[in-house]
Amino acid sequence: MGKNKSSSKSTLYWLGGTFGLIIIVGLTLRFTGVIGNTDSGKEVETATAKLKTITQLVSASGKVQPEVEVIIRPDVSGEIIELAVQEGDFVREDDLLLRIKPDIYQAQIDNLNAALLTQKARLEQTKATLIRAEATYLRDKELYEKDLISEMDYIQSKSEYDSQKASYKATEYQVESAEAQLRQAKEELEQTVIRAPQDGTITGLNVEVGERVLGNAQTAGTEMMRVSLLDRMEVLVEVNENDIVNVDVADTARIEVDAYPERRFEGIVTEIANSARVTGSGTNEQVTNYQVKVRIITPHNLDSSPEKMVRNEVTEDPEDMFVPNFRPGMSATVDVETQTASNVVSVPIQAVTVRDFAKDQDTTKSDDDSAEVMLASSQDDNLTIQEEDIRKVVFVVENGKAVRKEVETGISDNSHIQILSGISAGDEVVIGSYRTLTNLLNDGDNVTVNNKLSVL
Repeated sequence: MGKNKSSSKSTLYWLGGTFGLIIIVGLTLRFTGVIGNTDSGKEVETATAKLKTITQLVSASGKVQPEVEVIIRPDVSGEIIELAVQEGDFVREDDLLLRIKPDIYQAQIDNLNAALLTQKARLEQTKATLIRAEATYLRDKELYEKDLISEMDYIQSKSEYDSQKASYKATEYQVESAEAQLRQAKEELEQTVIRAPQDGTITGLNVEVGERVLGNAQTAGTEMMRVSLLDRMEVLVEVNENDIVNVDVADTARIEVDAYPERRFEGIVTEIANSARVTGSGTNEQVTNYQVKVRIITPHNLDSSPEKMVRNEVTEDPEDMFVPNFRPGMSATVDVETQTASNVVSVPIQAVTVRDFAKDQDTTKSDDDSAEVMLASSQDDNLTIQEEDIRKVVFVVENGKAVRKEVETGISDNSHIQILSGISAGDEVVIGSYRTLTNLLNDGDNVTVNNKLSVL
């Protein structure tokens, strides 16, 4: 029994000593750097530079509106006694829209007719007086030439004749004036009947029967309704001054309307404003935009056209039958395609970052040189600030290290940017994380690729 206990204790001591020795050797090797000191590097995400077609976009938001819209305002004031249309009705050119009460204008015509007749009667009276004065003048002229009357009598008859001629001319002008006033009154009477200036759909009907409207005589008249071509719609957007230089007439565009989510429509730029619209002028929030009109060229609002288009062909794809019905005021977003570069080297936008090369050069100086520079700077009252040397760079993964490559960039779309020089297609470039790429990663750093952090 004693021998067995002694043997067990010896075995335990031997195992404990062996295990302790292993621990001591392991710690020694770790502290000396023989094992356990491999630097795995910074964890990064990467993507491959590839050849791609990039289309530069200028995005803006705005409202859908008719390309042609006529505001109907009355030329005369009065009460609406007949309204022949309702909002949404389609009308042809010269169709009756509404009537304004004509009584006051008819009474004015009657009054001017009477005034014209009075002026014509006065003209006849003046004409008779002129004929009598002319006969007297001719008689006195003949008598004067025969020395049968005095010169004073002759001058008097001539003056009377000239005066009557002037009176007759003035009366003629008064008749013409009365006739002009009568014509104007008749035109005003005709303007109490308002007809459609063009084919289109009634939009924005703002009046009812019995309502009084103000004419255009002195101020802008009452807006009664609008006649719009709803089968020709456009989007009016505001483009920032920094982007407007890239937009040209006839540029193609992609249009998204909030009322039709997950659908895209085709458009084309038709007009670019020359004058700016400035908001927040004189403040830190000042914004300068330019209005741009984008015509929607995808077929739409077919039921609002003069001849309703009916598709008779049978199709298995319901998408082929879809025709959007846009209404004025709908919200829309426009992406104008300004430039396209085909088959060019491109990388994700986040791969391109910036570095201050001047700062990097300063960090390579020795500690002694840095101390000398600091001493010289402290003795100089006029300190010189080192100018920045900011350049665009991309980090390429080569043999487990991040290699900084200076690059020149071109156009970009929403996700990728064109690389004009610096890297080639097929290079593995670092795209994240954002904090690592912008602040922590340096040229020559060891890196570990982990592309499971995000879906590219």
